[in-house]
Amino acid sequence: MPATPSPAPPALSDDQAEAWDRVAEMMRSAGVDLLQETITPDASAKPSVLAILGRAGTGKTLLLARLAEALADAGVQTVSGDYESRRRKDKRTLAILAPTNKAASVLRLRGVPATTIHRILYTPVYDPEYEKVAEWLAGGAERPQIEGLTDIALDRALAFYQSNRSIPGALAAAGLRGSDFITGWKRREDPLDIGFVDEASMLDDKQFEDLKEIFPTLLLFGDPAQLAPVNQSGAMVFDGLPARRKITLERIHRQAKGNPILDLAHALADPALEFQDFERMIEDAAARDDRVVMAARVDADMMARSPVLVWRNATRIRLIQAFRASHSAPPDQLLPGEPLICDGIELPLKHRKKRIDLEARGLIKGTQTVYLGPGRKPGFSRLHLVGAEDPQLSAASIIKIELPGEEEPFIPFAARMGATFLHGAAVTIHKAQGSQWDAVQVFAPDLYAAARSGRMEAGIALWKRLAYVAITRAQHRLFWVVRNRLARPTHPLTIEDLPAKPAPLALASQEEDPAP
Repeated sequence: MPATPSPAPPALSDDQAEAWDRVAEMMRSAGVDLLQETITPDASAKPSVLAILGRAGTGKTLLLARLAEALADAGVQTVSGDYESRRRKDKRTLAILAPTNKAASVLRLRGVPATTIHRILYTPVYDPEYEKVAEWLAGGAERPQIEGLTDIALDRALAFYQSNRSIPGALAAAGLRGSDFITGWKRREDPLDIGFVDEASMLDDKQFEDLKEIFPTLLLFGDPAQLAPVNQSGAMVFDGLPARRKITLERIHRQAKGNPILDLAHALADPALEFQDFERMIEDAAARDDRVVMAARVDADMMARSPVLVWRNATRIRLIQAFRASHSAPPDQLLPGEPLICDGIELPLKHRKKRIDLEARGLIKGTQTVYLGPGRKPGFSRLHLVGAEDPQLSAASIIKIELPGEEEPFIPFAARMGATFLHGAAVTIHKAQGSQWDAVQVFAPDLYAAARSGRMEAGIALWKRLAYVAITRAQHRLFWVVRNRLARPTHPLTIEDLPAKPAPLALASQEEDPAP
């Protein structure tokens, strides 16, 4: 007798409801019944991967959020990157992941408890005494008695956790620093049960293999119209899945209809569309709706928090130099408020713990940061990590300022080794994937150059893929910049607009030189 289909929540479209039923069938095999809201302990499900694909506006994020809610209602425990309760045989686990801090923060702003893929690979090691508090907050133990923590402090921790669901934040509310209760980080040893991965088009093969080792049940959410990772030869990890393991959402939802930015994105699916025709569509959209702007110049003020999106590295470097010159930035130092992009962490193997500490805080390759000022030691920088749950830290830094026509970057200051950074006032469209900003500037001359090159990627004109990714980074306003000019800033750089640190955590801010 066939299983009864799981009812889809209201407001899902027909294709979303069909996807819901396919996922519900997958979850039953993993020991979670969404219809009966029950779980089967220790279900020995075969490894399973399913991909839900769709262009912008087809409701992938809505479906992810509804499925996460249904799993929670069934009793599945959502695992975050900040604390993991002791594994119980009668529990099933879910982790909701994104490739970058920014992508994870976009989900969290929509009420989805997401963390980064890298963060789930490492788990914090708690001091045994304070772990008792964490277990109590998570509902797995009785209220503890801890020397040095008063009942008032525990009450503050509980009140914080009930409204924010953050163990480190709750312990900080009790008056503790991160270095008090977290003694280190370790590579995950035990697998989890279910993994949801947003922005799956950004995954490379190694990340995909790591995820399959951790999650026997893996659900990918991706946009096949985006750009593949640079080392993937134009292919995305879900391209290799059999057709029965892929579900495509087609319907554009009501909230997306009439949005001129998404209308432009979907127009790029027309194989006959030429660049000049597309630019006329942008001009027509700008005449009708102020959410689209044909801009004659790059806005320097906007570059401080929302980088100009370009195709070519040479364009990126020229725009960065123009931005710094417009703010009279000295060549041998950074100004507070200048945007940076993490380009990796250069530490030897013997300093692996420090590297893990920084990566666990969210400082990974591609992280968008803002320079706050020098640290207390030479070569250290105080940084704001955009999208991180605890955004402020101090780290040994190697800052690289690239110059036009120069093979080697200029380094205004550097620690002997540590986190490396490039300037972030302009970024390539490839690196912008997974991020969104309220307003986005797209440098159209670069896309015209891509169109003139005639290059293709996976059978689609490269300029169309670039344009699609670039314009869908804009949440509310799209600026299509048509000339290679920069408008002077109207105010100096500032850090006053950055959100304050939510809790006095100090996991990686003790300014210990990681070099020998």
